[in-house]
Amino acid sequence: MQTDTARILIVEDDDQLAELLVQYLGQHGFELFREASGEAGAARILEATPDLVILDLMLPAVNGLDVCRRVRQSYSGAIVMLTASQSEADHVAGLELGADDFVTKPIEPRILLARVRAQLRRLDRGRSWSGDPANGLLEFGPLRVDVTSRDVTVAGESVPLTSMEFDILLMLAREAGSVVKREDLYNIILETEYDGIDRGMDVHVSRIRRKLQSSGFDSSRLKSVRGVGYLLAYR
Repeated sequence: MQTDTARILIVEDDDQLAELLVQYLGQHGFELFREASGEAGAARILEATPDLVILDLMLPAVNGLDVCRRVRQSYSGAIVMLTASQSEADHVAGLELGADDFVTKPIEPRILLARVRAQLRRLDRGRSWSGDPANGLLEFGPLRVDVTSRDVTVAGESVPLTSMEFDILLMLAREAGSVVKREDLYNIILETEYDGIDRGMDVHVSRIRRKLQSSGFDSSRLKSVRGVGYLLAYR
């Protein structure tokens, strides 16, 4: 996938904002299409499987959280949420349901473009990592991380991670036994500086831990090291 020719779905009920985003992002070569409701957006995501979704949080009837809840099990692309809410609880809820990033309203188009490109580069890195034969399979007891297929299993049972969650777990697996600094995860995975406050990475790691635990993996081996980062322990 060429980053600037990616297919992007905008799910936004504000016609003026949607038109602005289509015009601005279209100038950068993206293939854009739009849905005005959460119901139609969820259906389009599953039908068209765009590379990235720009999803308004406060859609009427079926809101952005509902859309994430409906599609995340099947959709592995990136989701960037738009929100006018400054509530940390709303942001955490979105991340818990599978959003990869947030951009707050009023939208600064250049910031949105930078966040979109960062997510698309992350997806591209994931595809390039899958071609690394030297690290094709990482095993930690019953946990297997298959770089080639981007699959994670515990005792043979598939663990349904999002693309973002897989990238985080892969980075921790490749540094297993050593603490991976929170700042490094932000720099490499999100291509942004850690501001010392954002809880997004904690939420992503917590989701990974819960999914591994539900498949029978000893979740205590995926440790949060207070004030430093995270560690995937060998034993």
